[in-house]
Amino acid sequence: MSVSQEPAEASVTPKPSPDDLVQPSQAGVAPVSRRELGRRARAWALWDWGSASFNAVVTTFIFSTYLASSLFVDADVAEAGGAPLTRALADNASIVAWAVAIAGVLVALLAPIVGQRSDGGGRRKLWVAVNTGLTIVAMIGMFFVTPVPGGIWLGAALLAAGNLFFEFASVNYNAMLHQVSTKQALGRTSGFGWGMGYVGGIVLLGLLLVLFIFDMGGEGNGVLSVPAGREGAGLDVRLAVLASAGWFLAFAIPLLVRVPEVPPTGAAPKRVGILASYRILFRTIGRIGRRAPKTLLFLLASAVFRDGLSGVFTFGAIIAAQVFGFSSTEVILFAIAANVTAGIGTFVGGWADDRFGPKLVIIVSLAVLVVSGSAVIFVDGKGMFWLCGLALATFVGPVQSASRSFMARITPEGREGEMFGLYATTGRSVSFLTATLFGVFVSMTGDTRFGILGIILVLLAGLLLVLPVHPKPTTIDDRD
Repeated sequence: MSVSQEPAEASVTPKPSPDDLVQPSQAGVAPVSRRELGRRARAWALWDWGSASFNAVVTTFIFSTYLASSLFVDADVAEAGGAPLTRALADNASIVAWAVAIAGVLVALLAPIVGQRSDGGGRRKLWVAVNTGLTIVAMIGMFFVTPVPGGIWLGAALLAAGNLFFEFASVNYNAMLHQVSTKQALGRTSGFGWGMGYVGGIVLLGLLLVLFIFDMGGEGNGVLSVPAGREGAGLDVRLAVLASAGWFLAFAIPLLVRVPEVPPTGAAPKRVGILASYRILFRTIGRIGRRAPKTLLFLLASAVFRDGLSGVFTFGAIIAAQVFGFSSTEVILFAIAANVTAGIGTFVGGWADDRFGPKLVIIVSLAVLVVSGSAVIFVDGKGMFWLCGLALATFVGPVQSASRSFMARITPEGREGEMFGLYATTGRSVSFLTATLFGVFVSMTGDTRFGILGIILVLLAGLLLVLPVHPKPTTIDDRD
């Protein structure tokens, strides 16, 4: 964020020169000094930094893995091992998967309405606060999920609730991009936020591993010697999630303090009932299809390639462990390194977004991802996997950030929440693609290595779909 001189005080200069002020992209927001807009953008990005506690700790590395582990299997079955244990672990994984799937369906159904109802009424920040708070409450509740018979059901319910409220918060948070950036800097601001998310996840995950999770060879885990496993009632994981809830809360506060609420406008539909909201939504989709069909094509394209991007991280660790023989520690180290390179790529991609446009960033990054992913099929040795894997990770962040920037550029003024809700819905609507194709190729070949073909095909499909799309603003008129 660039910093310029503060505008002169009114007592010195009766009326600030227009050159001292910048105009945020959000309709209805008064011009502010460049320094103040930079402060708002940094406060906004700190939410991304803090929200990594949910993405990295709850859904990816720690809590969901805890639920699917043998800790939630009957002790006798766990000790006996063999087929009964394998089946029990599969059942646990299935429960976790269904919890996330149910949350995904609810997000797909409700996200556009959540965004729509925050537009125009001056309540965008309010709903970020409410849903962030509910996400944190769900995370605090996870502390009470002990490895006892039936405990997995409480954990799965909290995981589903957390995912639901987190996605709702993200809809309005993404829409706030217009409030903290000029139109000329949307790419840099989006990239800065996404990069902060990666860095925040790295820092927090490293702290939790050192404090609570790593086996230091003593009586407990981490430097705090926290009791772990069945005998320790999973206290290491539970404390890690509780600390993560505090992390999220601390870094969400600056946004709520520094960034003003969006001013009420008449651009969005008036607040109506749920059924009427859906009627407005379908009319909106119809108008977009008539007036800007390529906007709908972008929503489809981004849904496809975003699903492929999630597969890079989700299945990359499986390929590293099963094909290239990475140990658990090596997988964690690779995950941290991948997040570092993804964060760096995102910061650079944000600059390129504003210089060359988000479409070029998306196309180049997806092309590199397809090539790097294809190389994994032919390489041998951990060193070559590190090289290809980090190349993949480096270009994941720029695509994610540029996709958000692209969406912001084509969104009509005053409809940011509704459009980002639709963006969230389309992303959920094809979330099965990569996982399904990964499984198909593994089943067909009997080799986990070839599962990456599924990821490559999804990324390639997204690349082809985005080629004819241009980031031009969409116009929606409720009167026609």
